[in-house]
Amino acid sequence: MTAGSDPRFESDGLRADDRGASDRPLSQRPGDSAVSRADLQRDETVRRWGPVTPSATLIGRASSPDADLSEDVRRLHEERHSAMAGHSKRVHRLDKVRISHALCNDLSLTPWQRDCVIGIMADLDLTAFGSQRAIPTVALVVIRHVVDREREHYLGLHDQEWIGELPPERLTELYDQFHSITDDDRFTELAKKHGLDVTSLNRLRRTLKEQVDEQGIEDAVYGRNPHRDPNLPSLGERSDGPEDSEGRPAGENVDG
Repeated sequence: MTAGSDPRFESDGLRADDRGASDRPLSQRPGDSAVSRADLQRDETVRRWGPVTPSATLIGRASSPDADLSEDVRRLHEERHSAMAGHSKRVHRLDKVRISHALCNDLSLTPWQRDCVIGIMADLDLTAFGSQRAIPTVALVVIRHVVDREREHYLGLHDQEWIGELPPERLTELYDQFHSITDDDRFTELAKKHGLDVTSLNRLRRTLKEQVDEQGIEDAVYGRNPHRDPNLPSLGERSDGPEDSEGRPAGENVDG
C-alpha cells in the first residue's frame, strides 16, 4: 500500500501535502508577512501610470510607458490650452488677496487700511521686486506703506511745503508723535520671519512707490469704486428713512 492510498491520509478528503501544510505552525520571523520584492515592483510599475489620488486625475494619459502625451493634452495640463487661458493669472491674483488679507488680520489693521492694502496688492506687479517678490514679503511692504502713509497724513508730515515753514520745536514734536508700524513687535516678528530688516523695508518701499505711481494704484481700495460720488448716500442709508409713530417708514400706505 502506497502512502497516497493510505486511509490515514484520505480520511477527510485532504492530500498528504495539504495536510502537512495545514499542520505546519505559522512563521513569526521578521519579514514573513511583508510583500515580496517582485510583487512590490510589479505594483509600483502599474501604479506609476495611474493617478495617485482621485483629486490628481489627469485628462488623458500615455498609451504605454514608452509613449508620450500629445501636444494638446500636454498644453492642457500645463494650463497653456485656450480653454484655460488666464487661469494661472487669476489664481495668482487670488493668492495675493488671500495672503494680504490674512496678514492684515494678524496685524489688527482697521478695515479701511486692510482694504487699501488688498486694493494695491490685487493689481500690483511683483516682478519689479526681484528676488524678494514673494507675496508675503511684498504684502508686508505694502502694509508698512499704507499704515505709515495714513499716520503721516494725519500729522501732516506728507506736506513738505508746510513742514518747511514749521519751527524746529514744532517739527520735533510732530516727529515724536509719529509711530511707524515697524515699531510694532508683531510686525517686526513677521518681517524677520520673511527675511526683512529696516534697510530692505526702506529699499522695497521705494520700489513700491515707483510701481504704484507707474500703475496708478495709489488710491486703490478693494471693494470700493474710486469714481463713485462720495456725497451720495450708501445703499444701507437709503433703506433707513424716517419712521412714523408706529414704526413704519414715512409716507407708507397703511392699507398696503
